[in-house]
Amino acid sequence: MSNRILLLVLLSVTLYSCSTTEQVSRQQPIERQQPVNFDSLQQAPKNWYRLDEERTQFRGISSRRAYETILKGKAPQKEVIVAVIDGGVDIHHEDLAGVLWTNKDEVADNGKDDDKNGYVDDIHGWNFIGGADGENVNHDTFELTRIYSKLHPQFANTDTTQLSASQEEQYGYYRKIRSDYKDKIDELSQRYNNIQSLEESMKQAQRILRSHYGDTTYTYRQLQSLEPQDQQQAFAKNVMSYVLENDIDSTLIADQKESIYNHAKYGYNPDFNPRNIVGDNYEDTSERYYGNANVVGPDASHGTHVAGIIAADRNNDIGIKGIATSTRIMAIRAVPDGDERDKDVANAIRYAVDNGADIINMSFGKGYSPFKKTVDEAIQYADQQGVLMVHAAGNSSENSDYTANYPTDTYGDYFKGNATADLWLSVGASSWKPDSNFVATFSNYGDQRVDLFAPGVDIYSTMPDNKYKRNQGTSMASPVIAGTAALIMAYYPDLTAAQVRTLIMENVTPYASQMVIVPNDRGADTPVKPFAALSASNGVVNVYQALLAAEKMSQ
Repeated sequence: MSNRILLLVLLSVTLYSCSTTEQVSRQQPIERQQPVNFDSLQQAPKNWYRLDEERTQFRGISSRRAYETILKGKAPQKEVIVAVIDGGVDIHHEDLAGVLWTNKDEVADNGKDDDKNGYVDDIHGWNFIGGADGENVNHDTFELTRIYSKLHPQFANTDTTQLSASQEEQYGYYRKIRSDYKDKIDELSQRYNNIQSLEESMKQAQRILRSHYGDTTYTYRQLQSLEPQDQQQAFAKNVMSYVLENDIDSTLIADQKESIYNHAKYGYNPDFNPRNIVGDNYEDTSERYYGNANVVGPDASHGTHVAGIIAADRNNDIGIKGIATSTRIMAIRAVPDGDERDKDVANAIRYAVDNGADIINMSFGKGYSPFKKTVDEAIQYADQQGVLMVHAAGNSSENSDYTANYPTDTYGDYFKGNATADLWLSVGASSWKPDSNFVATFSNYGDQRVDLFAPGVDIYSTMPDNKYKRNQGTSMASPVIAGTAALIMAYYPDLTAAQVRTLIMENVTPYASQMVIVPNDRGADTPVKPFAALSASNGVVNVYQALLAAEKMSQ
C-alpha cells in the first residue's frame, strides 16, 4: 500500500516544481530535549509514533510515556483479542508468533471442525478468499470493474427509446459506472506515462551530474550547494533533489511499474475473475462457511505490518514493541490485491465476533459496495455484541463527508442514512512533521465522518520472513487506534467498548487551531485550513491521556 500511495505523490507533481528545502541529516535522532530541526530532518526515528510531543517534539501517541509512568509496576488484567481483517498475517514471524490468538477448542491439521463453529482447523483465524483445496486468491478486480463487467453486457447496446422508468434509472447508473471506469483506465495510462517520464528524467539528470562531479557518489548536501551554470544543471539538480528527498531508486520505479501492470492485468480487467478458486456461490450473500485455514496467503505483507503495530511482542527484546500488551492477534484473511468483496467482509466480521474478538481492525476500503446491506448487518451484529470496530479512513485525499469509503458505520444510504454503529472509529493519518504538512498528503478526512487522526507516515513495523519496514497509509493509522483500545481494555477490563471509545475520542491531543494543508487542496491558492475541519475530535490519539482518564473512570 505504501508504494501505491507514494506513486500518487510522485505523479501528482511536476519535475520543475520540486521542493529544494534543505534536508541534510539522515541520522536517526535520539530522544532528547533539544529542539528538533524538522526542516533538516529527512526521516523520523523508527519509534516516532510512540513518542510524546512534550518530551521529544514528535507528535506521537505517548504510549512510551504511558508504559514508563502510568503502567509501570502494573500488570494487565485481561487478555484482549484483536481481529485483523486483512490480506494475511505471517504467523511465524519472530515478533508475532508469540502473540497470536489460538483456538484452543480446535485440533490442528486433523481435518475436522472440532469446535463445531463451521470452520475446519481454524487455529489462528480463517481465510475467506481461499478454496477448500488449499488454493488462494491473490489478485482480484476492483469493485468498480466488477460492477461495470456485470452491467455492460446488459446495457452496452441499449435502445434508450424503449426503456421504462425503472430501466432508465438503471441505465443512468450504468452510464455513470462506465464513465468512472473509463476515467480510471485513462488515469492508469497517464500514471504509466508519468512514471516513464520520471525514469527518463532521472537517467538524464544522472548523466548531467556525473559529468559535473565525475561520478555518482555526490551527497545530498553537495547537490544542494550546487549553483547551476545552465538550464541542464538546474534541471538535474531539481530532479535529483526530489529523488533523494523521497528515497526513489530503480527498485522503487520497478515496483511502481509492476503495480500499474497488475492493475491493468487484474484490477481493471473485466474479463478476470478468480472467484472460482473460492468455490462459493458468490451471489448468495447468506453463505458463510467457505474458505480455508491458511491465514497467511500468497502475500502477507500488509496484514503483517498492521498486526505488528498493534501487538508485536513487547517482551522478546527483538524487533519492535507493539502498542498493546496482553493482546492476541486473530488473523482473518479477506482482502486480496484488489478490492475486498462485501460478502467476505461481512463473514470476516461475523467470524471475529463469534470467536471472541474484542476489537476488529479493518485497514481496507473501497468506493463501491453493491452488497452493503449484507455488510451493514454484520456491522450491526458486532455493534450489538459490544465489539469495537476500527476502520482506516482511506488514502484518496478526499473529504469523507461527501465521498464514501466502504465499509462505513452508517446503515443504508451513506448520504441519507441516519442510523449508525455506536462502536466504530474512522481514522485519518497524521505525519511526524509539526508544520502545515502535519496531515498525511494521502489521507481522507472529514469533520463529521472521520473521528480522529493517528500516526500513519513512516511507520516501522513487522514484515514477512522476520523482516521490518516503514510503511504509510491510513492502514497504519487504524491499528494505532486498535492497539490503543486493546491496551486500555487489557488494564481496565471493567470498561465497556463504548467507554473505551469515549476515552479515546475525548482524550486526544488537540490541534484544532493549527493550520494544515488539506490533502486535496494542495496546489490551491489557499490550501490551508484549521485542523478542526478535518475530524470530529480535532485531534490525534493520546495513549497517556486516555489511560489517565481510564484510571479515573475505573475508580
